[in-house]
Amino acid sequence: MTTQASAPPTTKSQALRSYDVADFPALTGLEEEWRFTPLKRLRGLTGDGSGSPRGTVRHEHDDLPEGVTVDRIASDDPRVGSVLTPFDRVSALAHGEADGALLVQVARDAVVATPVRLRAVGEDAGAPAFGHTFVEVGRFAEVTVVLEHVGSATLADNVEVTVADGAKLTLVTVADWADDAVQAQHLKVKLGRDAKVVHVQVSLGGDLVRQHTTVEYTQRGGEAELYGLYFADSGQHLEHRQLVDHTVPDCRSNVGYRGALQGDDAHTVWVGDVLIRAEATGTDTYEINRNLLLSDGARADSVPNLEIETGEIAGAGHASATGRFDDEQLFYLMARGIPEGEARRLVVRGFFAEMINKIPVEELRERLGDAIEARLTKAGA
Repeated sequence: MTTQASAPPTTKSQALRSYDVADFPALTGLEEEWRFTPLKRLRGLTGDGSGSPRGTVRHEHDDLPEGVTVDRIASDDPRVGSVLTPFDRVSALAHGEADGALLVQVARDAVVATPVRLRAVGEDAGAPAFGHTFVEVGRFAEVTVVLEHVGSATLADNVEVTVADGAKLTLVTVADWADDAVQAQHLKVKLGRDAKVVHVQVSLGGDLVRQHTTVEYTQRGGEAELYGLYFADSGQHLEHRQLVDHTVPDCRSNVGYRGALQGDDAHTVWVGDVLIRAEATGTDTYEINRNLLLSDGARADSVPNLEIETGEIAGAGHASATGRFDDEQLFYLMARGIPEGEARRLVVRGFFAEMINKIPVEELRERLGDAIEARLTKAGA
């Protein structure tokens, strides 16, 4: 089923969207959306999905708080595909090949004090796996949902999120894969009137992780805060893309991503797209990406983009910065008797502190801080 014609797009709003993988041509790496991605390392996630063995990714969850349910639904459930229409070949392949979807429901008016913790556990990176998750937050509900990805997998998955009128969702996604894992994920959030989402995206593990997040506003008053932190080690490719699509008046968005890189061929990509359509008057938006290079041989690509179709906005801006350690910070710490290695670790911890503190789960904050510390210690920083 194709929902939009396949003419060459001139803006993000005109890109091809289809549930059928056959509507998307085979990838060559020359496409603008894929020019940073090493396609050969995606293994079987760019093919037609037919006739090949399947890998396994299973889901686990902690005890569920009152007002929250987790179930499986069939692929033909009307909710599947109601938020996210695939806009590239990998997402369309995942849509067609996933065996049903994991459904996470938060009841209307439920104020859930305990975080909902879910894990996707990969068991085999040797064969492609396909997944689908649907998160449904009822009207006026408030909840924190944590989705962690661990183990070995070659996974293409779609995540659909609806946040109903007046609801508030904090969504934390963590890619803490084993070293051999590959993931290409599309996540889309649809916001109702006066709804709010805070999404914190963490990428540490995996050989290649490519995550694309989209926000769509359906009525006035929607708010989206998208934060991310990533740390690429030798040989890792971590790629994050966002599209914040302002389609209605008087909505807000704020995007802030921070990354660190160390080691030969460590590569990160951040592409932040904000589209303000002609009817989206009163929009207030800002996006920023900062990258810290900890060694030679690492590369960070950072591309902020704004498409503005109306002059009647409250504000719009973007910024990007990539650099090495601040020598003044190091000098300040070392002048007070702190050894250089420890001083460097303190600077990196401070660099990430703002993003880590966005996570409202203390145990997870501490674990991520320890993981970053271990990576720095391993490298001798």
